[in-house]
Amino acid sequence: MSGMKKATEKNLMVFSGRAHPDLATEVAEALGTPLVPTSAYEFANSEIYVRYEESVRGCDAFVIQSHTAPVNEWIMEHLIMVDALKRASAKRITVVMPFWGYSRQDKKHRGREPISARLMADLFKTAGADRIITVDLHADQLQGFFDGPVDHLMALPILADYIKEKYGDQELAVVSPDAGRIKVAERWSERLGGVPLAFIHKTRDITRPNETVANRVVGDITGKMCVLTDDIIDTGGTIVKAAEALMKDGAAGVIIAATHAILSDPAVDRLKNSSAVEVVVTNTLPLSADCEFDKLTCLSIAPLLSRAIKEVFEDGSVTSMFDGHA
Repeated sequence: MSGMKKATEKNLMVFSGRAHPDLATEVAEALGTPLVPTSAYEFANSEIYVRYEESVRGCDAFVIQSHTAPVNEWIMEHLIMVDALKRASAKRITVVMPFWGYSRQDKKHRGREPISARLMADLFKTAGADRIITVDLHADQLQGFFDGPVDHLMALPILADYIKEKYGDQELAVVSPDAGRIKVAERWSERLGGVPLAFIHKTRDITRPNETVANRVVGDITGKMCVLTDDIIDTGGTIVKAAEALMKDGAAGVIIAATHAILSDPAVDRLKNSSAVEVVVTNTLPLSADCEFDKLTCLSIAPLLSRAIKEVFEDGSVTSMFDGHA
């Protein structure tokens, strides 16, 4: 028989950008592998340079970078890292973005606007990404923006199990901050043992970013400890107004639970002075010391990311991690 045969072993390698090294280190430790040594710095004119300090040829590469502020800088570094892997002959490149930058710009609200979330997907595909792993997308349709597999992980089990353990002895209700996230709220309700559901009817002026008006609570939350869930807390205005509306409507208390804690100014002051008894988030984005306050609890997303990476590497099932919902 002509030709040559060679049995090769799969080689998992984990890479980290500089946006959130603590999370990447935690993920790598959970996988039992060190992060690949990487040189990264800026030239005098602020251009980014990246080089890996060991061979990546033929590897199954997982490149972790959180798109935190300054968002454009870290996205550019992420793209350059992918390009470097592609040119160094990595066999498969999986982009791990716990938070998908520009994910809120997923459709046109008015004429002459971009769909920046789609542009992000195209940029990573062009750079050489074969696959994306991300957590709690702002809109499910983003999965279809990327021409390749997208593993959409959910922080719900981590957040809900913490709340169930701490507040499970109280009468709970799950509240969606708007009608559009009712399906997510239903999964929360199921995870918490079938507790009642409610949602906030709100309006938004599309010409004024980060501003909403919480009009009324739809559902019975009187005397209940309300778990107010959302994917993102940016300036905190929406979620704090929703919490106020719940308390005004007779809630016994409010727990705010969100995946991505962007916490742009003045979010910390708003949350600190809000009626919420606790604000529970994950570390998909790094939290600086000045963003921490007494009510804030930050849970690690690393176990979720490491398990997903392991499933992808071993050709397993990511969907099985979420009882078929992913």
